[in-house]
Amino acid sequence: MVDLLRDLVTCESPSEDRRALDRCADAVAAAGEHLLGRPPERVLREGITHLVWRPGGKGPLLLGHYDTVWPIGTLDELPFSVRDGIARGPGVFDMKAGIVQMMYAAALSGAADRIGLLLTGDEETGSPTSRTLVEELAAESGAVLVGEPSGDGGAAKTARKGVARFRVAVRGRAAHAGLEPELGVNATVELAHQVLTMAGASRPDLGTTVTPTVAAAGSTTNTVPDAATLSVDVRAWTRGELDRVARYMRESSPVLPGAELVVTGGVNRYPLEEAVSADLLCLVRSVARDLGMPEPDAVRSGGGSDGNFTGALGIPTLDGMGAVGGHPHARDEFVDLGHLPGRTALLAAVLARLCANRPSPAASSRTAADR
Repeated sequence: MVDLLRDLVTCESPSEDRRALDRCADAVAAAGEHLLGRPPERVLREGITHLVWRPGGKGPLLLGHYDTVWPIGTLDELPFSVRDGIARGPGVFDMKAGIVQMMYAAALSGAADRIGLLLTGDEETGSPTSRTLVEELAAESGAVLVGEPSGDGGAAKTARKGVARFRVAVRGRAAHAGLEPELGVNATVELAHQVLTMAGASRPDLGTTVTPTVAAAGSTTNTVPDAATLSVDVRAWTRGELDRVARYMRESSPVLPGAELVVTGGVNRYPLEEAVSADLLCLVRSVARDLGMPEPDAVRSGGGSDGNFTGALGIPTLDGMGAVGGHPHARDEFVDLGHLPGRTALLAAVLARLCANRPSPAASSRTAADR
């Protein structure tokens, strides 16, 4: 498992580099074919390859991604290493160790032909080309287990905030800042009003955050700016809260006379709510007890994943079934290899239990023929 992890981490795969993604997709596909006994279907969308092993007979779906946030060349600065049982390297925790665990767990489950596996190449950029594929594969499965990094100590992620992103364009009117400023409509001032107004839509008591992030305005220091832009990141635990803020953003109006606003964007991922995770969490804890392992804790995460898409469809989804480690997207991200065998054994046993509870594709066909 560590050898495969080394192979995948040393095959850099930044989301924006198509050639690098293709090289990593080849490596991931070869490993999956070896361990699962069948080659993946390669789905190419807008130049990005997504790897699909389809589930059989409503079997469970393992879900993850092979792209990372790290640009080519990071490996020269942060080489893959193993020291004192800790593996480091770009993407090792998010989420190449999760890929290793999922593949080995499926192989060890005794039901690899029943288990689906989807590994996408654009999750880190919001899954723009893979979202419909994620939803399609989830609809073919009976449950979704997401191999994203676990919470602290191996906790399962039973809820994730939904995510919405907006871009606010302000249109003002230019004028000379020294001679005739009164003839202008200051887009920077309007932008300042919008920053405060939109941030005020947050509901800390409900965990809803509305965060102005990237802002830009003006062209020269002696001109009343006629244009400005603002990006806004929205996170919420419930669909209702995310929809509330989305309506608020779309209905925003300018403060300064003569200013105009154009708001684009919307909901990227609805929340993964705890209700769709509850039964799977109970199953995982039951299997852990049977194996003599500690029952994993449950945590909620402010970050989104592709599990948000499947959970929003009402399909049982449990996230955070990947590696134990820390600091995703940080230069010191790491995986605790001491947990790798146990986490894989736990996932394999959960998959076996899920498959045992459903008829095989062949049995389903015979039943249909008999009818």
